[in-house]
Amino acid sequence: MAGRSNAASKPVDHGGVRTPPLRPGGYDPADYATCVLHSAEESGVSPLLVMTVLHNEAYKPHHPLLERLWQWWKPGAAYGVGNMHRATFEQVRRSHGLAERWQDLRDDPAFAVHAAALHLKDLDRSLPRRHVRRYTRDELLALGYNAGERNMRAFARGVPPGPMARSYLRRYRAYRVRAATILADCPTPRPTGAV
Repeated sequence: MAGRSNAASKPVDHGGVRTPPLRPGGYDPADYATCVLHSAEESGVSPLLVMTVLHNEAYKPHHPLLERLWQWWKPGAAYGVGNMHRATFEQVRRSHGLAERWQDLRDDPAFAVHAAALHLKDLDRSLPRRHVRRYTRDELLALGYNAGERNMRAFARGVPPGPMARSYLRRYRAYRVRAATILADCPTPRPTGAV
């Protein structure tokens, strides 16, 4: 388990990857393509999976002030460009020795992308190698990101997803081509060795 030395109050530095600015009302996952490529490579997951999940999670504005206000109204709300809930983040934090806090997700999109990639890596480890053919491995991982690990494993065995998970999967499939185009156009070289 790799520990990280960054203090919770400092932005995460992923090898010189700059954190794109958050613009109220102008959030576009494409702004994070470089962060996605770097975090996916570091975590050993598919950059296409990470970018497509970010597109699926782009249904609300990702601005630190708006997220603070939303949490005041709804304390259990998800944070960051990856919309990660506190319980999920705490699992990722413990598993990977992260020094940052859950609240840091809202202020540091590079860290939020990295946490999402680590979570997808953890989901991949828990997904059986054999699963029903109706879903690709990446589709099951995306469903796990949305519906949780236990539900992901049930879907892998053939249990049909409920309406919300089916909607998430439809959006995931629809965004995949856009995510692939964004990554192909990214000036950063594609990582090697990603799952």
